[in-house]
Amino acid sequence: MNSKLVLINIVRWFVLLLIQILLLRSLSFYNMATPFVYILFLLLIPFGTPNLLLYLIAFVTGLTLDAFYDTLGVHTAACVTLAFVRILFISITMNRDGFDEPEPTLGNMGFKWFIIYAFLCTLSHHLVLFFLETFNLAEFSYTLLRCFFSIIFTLFTVVLIEFIFYNRKMR
Repeated sequence: MNSKLVLINIVRWFVLLLIQILLLRSLSFYNMATPFVYILFLLLIPFGTPNLLLYLIAFVTGLTLDAFYDTLGVHTAACVTLAFVRILFISITMNRDGFDEPEPTLGNMGFKWFIIYAFLCTLSHHLVLFFLETFNLAEFSYTLLRCFFSIIFTLFTVVLIEFIFYNRKMR
């Protein structure tokens, strides 16, 4: 990984965490849908990143969010779960010999691949996040409903950011 890519990812990490903490922390629609755009950073980490480093980055990202949200490891567990699902999805759908593209963006990978990838990662993140946050099966349907609406809101926001900031690659 070259130094330019590392610098871009460090800036992306700070910007997305600042947006999440300063702007989106208090944004919630009737306590049903909450956007978590910081997961875009974990989704866009380059393909060549070693798995141990990816888990470490996910852990630090979740721990940082937990410090600001006062959630005692909920975001950390959700981010590490997202990293696990990301590794599984990429290993199943991509060729292991070499990657043509440096990172899994919408412009590099195509709309269909990116939507499936983002949906599965967001689903795993939100399920862990909301069920650990609630930690009560008595509110199972309410938690699933919150998870569903938050997935839709987060995916909409992530795809919108991808459309705004990344150009489509000519195929």
